[in-house]
Amino acid sequence: MSKAKKMAATLGGSADEIEATFYDALQSSDLERLMGCWADEDEVVCVHPGGARLVGLGAIRSAFDALFSNGHVRVRIESVRKIDSLASSVHSVRERIEVLTSEGPFDAIVVATNVYHKTAQGWRMVAHHASPGDSRESQDITETPPVLH
Repeated sequence: MSKAKKMAATLGGSADEIEATFYDALQSSDLERLMGCWADEDEVVCVHPGGARLVGLGAIRSAFDALFSNGHVRVRIESVRKIDSLASSVHSVRERIEVLTSEGPFDAIVVATNVYHKTAQGWRMVAHHASPGDSRESQDITETPPVLH
C-alpha cells in the first residue's frame, strides 16, 4: 500500500480520531479505510481474540479481509482508558461485539489495547491487541488490595 493512499484514506489530528475511524471502518467493513489507520511500518502488530500475532501490514490486511468476508462486525466501544504523551498514545478499551449464534445475537466482551504513534503522516495505529473478556470485564478494577509481606 502506498503512503499517498494511506494519507488519503485517513485524515485526523489525534489518536482519538484515528481510533474513531478504525472502529467506524471495522463496523462498515471498509478495509481500505481501516488499513489507512495503520502506520506504514514493518513491525506493526495485531492480535485478534484467541488468535496468532500478526506482524506487518500484509498479514493484518489479510486477517481483516477474511473477517469482513463473514459480514459486518457490530462493535461498541466502552470504558476507554488513555495514557498520552507527545508522540504516542495507548488506549485500553472494552469492546462489546455482537456475535450471531444459532440462538440469535449474543454480546461478547473483548478487552483491547490500541497503541498509536505520531508519524510523518499524522497519528497512526502501530498495535491492536484484543483478548476475549467475560462478564467480569464490565467493571474496571481500579484499586489493588493490600498485599501482606
